[in-house]
Amino acid sequence: MDYQLKQLDKFTYIEEGEGETLMLLHGLFGALSNFKDLIEYFKKDYKVVVPMLPLFELDIFHTTVSGLAKHVQKFIEAKKYNNIHLLGNSLGGHVALIYVLKNTNKVKSLTLTGSSGLFENGMGDTYPKRGDKDYIRKKTEVTFYDPTMATDELVDEVFQITTSRIKVIKVLALAKSAIRSNLGEELNQIKLPTLLIWGNNDIITPPFVGTEFHKLIPNSELHFIDKCGHAPMMEVPDEFNLILGNFLKKLTVA
Repeated sequence: MDYQLKQLDKFTYIEEGEGETLMLLHGLFGALSNFKDLIEYFKKDYKVVVPMLPLFELDIFHTTVSGLAKHVQKFIEAKKYNNIHLLGNSLGGHVALIYVLKNTNKVKSLTLTGSSGLFENGMGDTYPKRGDKDYIRKKTEVTFYDPTMATDELVDEVFQITTSRIKVIKVLALAKSAIRSNLGEELNQIKLPTLLIWGNNDIITPPFVGTEFHKLIPNSELHFIDKCGHAPMMEVPDEFNLILGNFLKKLTVA
């Protein structure tokens, strides 16, 4: 599914559908393809917005989780979005958390899936190995319960990133920034309705991380999905969309 990328100043994004704003934040190796089932399902009732996070465009000093959250803040201000349903996967969840902690008034609900911010198993100090496609394939497969989800196309996307020395440096900078930015002591400040959707077989942010988020965020509900890894919206889109749809419907009725 091809979407029209829009441009506003330095911001690149897609915007599909009409209604309340549902904003999706991708992870470190995220692409539009990660969200295609979600976009198709929700654009009938919501304005679905996906800003492209500048993972490789920021200078190295600002290549941090907070730097990405500032980019999202400026994007939301430029577009004048309000009452946002904000969803983040993996690093995108971490960015969403930092944004919400500073801009609660702009957000109506928060959804986290496989989010960093408390604990994550990184790719390891040797990652990413440049030029070793088999290694990249194995690391990409770890994202999923079903390794066949790591298609040639997906592996190629990750591999292309790792062929650039500067991109590798920035990936490592963001990964280290995520580990340093532990939000455990701040999460009780989030009073928004919060949905947590976690794969029972997530190796990168294991199920106990979802449980810990649930414990620390007061107004949260937690759903586990069996036979599912770190990207539930890709691996089990029907179940993911049903859980998210029910959660959003309750807020629309309210």
